[in-house]
Amino acid sequence: MVAFTKGHGTGNDFVIIADPDGALEFRAEQVAALCDRHFGIGADGLLRVVRSAALPEGARALSENPAAEWFMDYRNADGSIAEMCGNGVRVFAHYLLRTGLAELEEGGTLAIGTRAGVREVTRSAEGYRVDIGAWRLSGHDPLARAVGLSVPRPGLGIDVGNPHVVVAIASDEELDGLELTHGPELAPMPEHGANVEFVVPAEPLVQDGAGRVRMRVFERGVGETLSCGTGVAATALAVRHWAGAGAPDEWLVEVPGGTLRVTMAPGADGEHVLLSGPAQLAFSGEIELA
Repeated sequence: MVAFTKGHGTGNDFVIIADPDGALEFRAEQVAALCDRHFGIGADGLLRVVRSAALPEGARALSENPAAEWFMDYRNADGSIAEMCGNGVRVFAHYLLRTGLAELEEGGTLAIGTRAGVREVTRSAEGYRVDIGAWRLSGHDPLARAVGLSVPRPGLGIDVGNPHVVVAIASDEELDGLELTHGPELAPMPEHGANVEFVVPAEPLVQDGAGRVRMRVFERGVGETLSCGTGVAATALAVRHWAGAGAPDEWLVEVPGGTLRVTMAPGADGEHVLLSGPAQLAFSGEIELA
């Protein structure tokens, strides 16, 4: 039997399993079984809580920041390994604090290792704020096809530690009419796939100094989710890019699971993107691994 906790950030939900010494090995089919919504616990992914010193990837995190005691070993719902998850980092941090595995004083920072590098978490009015790190235009801008779109739409490739393609949609009605049970088709498809975000700007776009948009997302290895933290960040970055000079550096992105705040700020290695939002733990239990 394995102990677990179920948590979520704006409806993006995770199975959390504490494995401090890295004693557990999860096969892809085991992760998929745990995340199955009919026969398992049900989740968009698995967060394994492991000390950075217990993993090769964690050793790289410690070399980047020795304060990154804990590593977020994140798996998609199909068992595939993912680089990073913006909602997952907040939920991971909340779990560490609630279980006493870490402390975060007011005004302090909690460093967490991920496959995309160390991510720093602070408290915010919305719950937690995570510095997702430097971002870049990927240069991969495919056409996107989806059920409900009459014609293919151009996408903007953005890398925020994992790959995204953001697609502008004409109206709320068109966004609501998308059928995302089946994954969007990208041409050409990125080598490692990509999360795909469909976004509608608010009217007016900027209100009270902040940009406002609405978004739906299809996550690779998962399907449509109620929220995607890095997807929210990529969406805000894409719309700001399209809006051009004078566009704000603060954005509110509405997803089916709630609203998240995105802020762009200068960093030593380029502009960083910061994501703020809630994190909750729902329940705990034990389950037998398949």
